[in-house]
Amino acid sequence: MMDTIFALATAGGRAGVAIIRVSGPLAHPAVQALSGSLPPLRQVGLRTLTWQDDVLDQVLVLRFAAGASFTGEDVAELQMHGSPAVIAGVLRALDAQPGLRMAEPGEFTRRALENGLLDLAQVEGLADLIDAETDVQRRQAQRVLSGAVGRRADGWRGRLIRAGALIEATIDFADEDVPVDVRPEVAMLLDGLLEDLRREVAGTHVAERIRDGFEVAIVGAPNVGKSTLLNSLAGREAAITSTVAGTTRDVIEVRMDLGGLPVTILDTAGLREAEDEIEKIGIARGIRRARDADVRVFLRESEAEELMLTPVPGDIEVMAKADLRGEFVSGVSGLTGAGVEHLVARIATELGNRVATTGVTTRVRHRVAMEHAIKAMESARAELDRNTGRIELIAADLWAAIRALDVLVGRLDVENLLDEIFASFCIGK
Repeated sequence: MMDTIFALATAGGRAGVAIIRVSGPLAHPAVQALSGSLPPLRQVGLRTLTWQDDVLDQVLVLRFAAGASFTGEDVAELQMHGSPAVIAGVLRALDAQPGLRMAEPGEFTRRALENGLLDLAQVEGLADLIDAETDVQRRQAQRVLSGAVGRRADGWRGRLIRAGALIEATIDFADEDVPVDVRPEVAMLLDGLLEDLRREVAGTHVAERIRDGFEVAIVGAPNVGKSTLLNSLAGREAAITSTVAGTTRDVIEVRMDLGGLPVTILDTAGLREAEDEIEKIGIARGIRRARDADVRVFLRESEAEELMLTPVPGDIEVMAKADLRGEFVSGVSGLTGAGVEHLVARIATELGNRVATTGVTTRVRHRVAMEHAIKAMESARAELDRNTGRIELIAADLWAAIRALDVLVGRLDVENLLDEIFASFCIGK
């Protein structure tokens, strides 16, 4: 029998309300020992908690039955006043009861996974939702938590199982009433799957950036106004500004929400041939960070200005110090704020266009699992084209691809392939 676990489900410290969650076979009796009686399932009841003749608090009690709770077990939640003393008293009272123990980090979610309420990708989506700082991160995490990855993987898996069933039938049941040449259908299934998976893998790179944050580097010559622009974007004095060229020696970072996207703005050292060793190190470091950034904003004082970096598609070039050039000159001024709003919109549009290409997978682990599936399917497709009759090699590759997709959602199950064979070809009756 699983242990009954309990823990504070809300943040520690003083608060208006705190929630303690209890999960496991003794959850309901444990709460009843404190409250005297229990409200009906899925209904809130006001109860006074007492332990050893000591009144702990008046709380709201909410119960869920096994199979209808977050963990899949009997669950009780206690909503109490958020006093550290009240919280500590209730936790001590629960800990004193036989069969109960404090939950380990993530144990409630782990039980939801083990009991089939969540798949592994959903668990990751829940973690991302808790960490979400922007609207786009929140929406992406909720999409994963809703089971979108699992549904997509199940669709791919079903098509792979169909292809595997056709191949297995050719190997083991050649004398039965099965299609004589299954290769055209298998080829069609694999071609469609490979296209879908390659597209999803490409979108995962952007989804990872949504989770971790995009980087936008401001680059340009010394004293062109990079630090002033950074301060304007940040709304505070994040970087030292000076008329002395070469003030910025290291990369300065400012995290911000840009159109719902998590973005870190980088202020880099001015690009020039420096003689000072410290400045040289700062310039080299700035160039490395700028090259790795998702978008570079090139500030120029003239279109003919040569820099040590070359813009690539997606980068933004803008004329600096618009306040000195006249109101009709297109550019940006961090000093007056002229053009800053337009620049922010351009950055948001560029990153937004990239976000539009994302799929439902969001992590390196997801991408690696899909790449393993792609590699196995490409091997199967090549063997199919060679038409050497080595059907068992194709079957092995398809099995490898199915296992890779099972890894994607944290499920390893091989029975569905046999189910498909019997359902499709009426074999074994």
